[in-house]
Amino acid sequence: MIPTTKLLAGALSRRQVMHLASASGLGLFAGATRLQSASRQSQSSRVAEGSWGRIEKLGEGIWSVVSTPLAQDDWTTLCNGGIVAGSEQVLVIESFAGPAGARLVAQQARQLSGRWPTDVLVTHYHGDHANGLEGFVTGDSRPEIWMTATTRKLILEADGRRDESLDPVRKEMLEGAKLIAPEGVLQLNLGGLDLKIQPRRGHTASDVTVELEGPSIVFCGDLIWNQMFPNFRDTLPSALSKSVRSLRREAATTYVPGHGPLATGADVARFTELIDSVEATARSAIESGTPAAEAAAEFRLPEALEGWHLFRESYFEIAIGSWFKELGLDPAG
Repeated sequence: MIPTTKLLAGALSRRQVMHLASASGLGLFAGATRLQSASRQSQSSRVAEGSWGRIEKLGEGIWSVVSTPLAQDDWTTLCNGGIVAGSEQVLVIESFAGPAGARLVAQQARQLSGRWPTDVLVTHYHGDHANGLEGFVTGDSRPEIWMTATTRKLILEADGRRDESLDPVRKEMLEGAKLIAPEGVLQLNLGGLDLKIQPRRGHTASDVTVELEGPSIVFCGDLIWNQMFPNFRDTLPSALSKSVRSLRREAATTYVPGHGPLATGADVARFTELIDSVEATARSAIESGTPAAEAAAEFRLPEALEGWHLFRESYFEIAIGSWFKELGLDPAG
């Protein structure tokens, strides 16, 4: 058991938090009590815990990073991710909200596997998943970075809009990244541990999942959210629906969502019901000539999801409006 990580809450400044909230589309909300309750699940599998969140063992050499930013107002890691360690390579999934979060996870990876991360994969360009790359650099050690060309392009564009100075090593890491092809499956062997890197789309123009067969585990990026209504800001909803359905497996599977507690197949089924209800509401509004804002005001979560969290009241309107936009219509009607 790794000792509990002692990390001060508020490791990011409030200005950085607000930037990340905007960059990721997360927003802020006051329902931290229920998140604290959710964070108390799966105690037996925890190997590390701090105000930032927790690390849970999923299998031999496989761990999830589950962030709980609102529980103690600690946004150090912010998103979920993972650590996968074979005999030859150690892969960290996501670079988290900033260098402090990346370094925290890298240190945990070294404690768990005995080695500093050799590879880092970024599932998509949003800042809460992509802003920590330089935190993985230590001494002469610099891991290989994996992402799609589209994700790299969007990260570089987002970096150009940031108002703080960035470590030059970050751009070097991005420019030297190993690019994941937009089609097909990349098979990666970390040394006795095989995984699939699958390019997808839907949450953004370019998403990636990391998948294992034994045990059956899927690191979903933000294609799946659990107990939280998702951000549709950059979503192509038809592609999201297709990707979510393709992730579902018949075998018992642990899904690591982009945000929220670990998910089961039943949780993914509920998430599918949620995005289907958004589509049905949007199509009904389009047919009746109702603006997205009016449809959102009447929208209710499916009964099975009434306990889910909503980061911003505008999320319903953004989600419904994404269907208007995909179909070439003005959400304002």
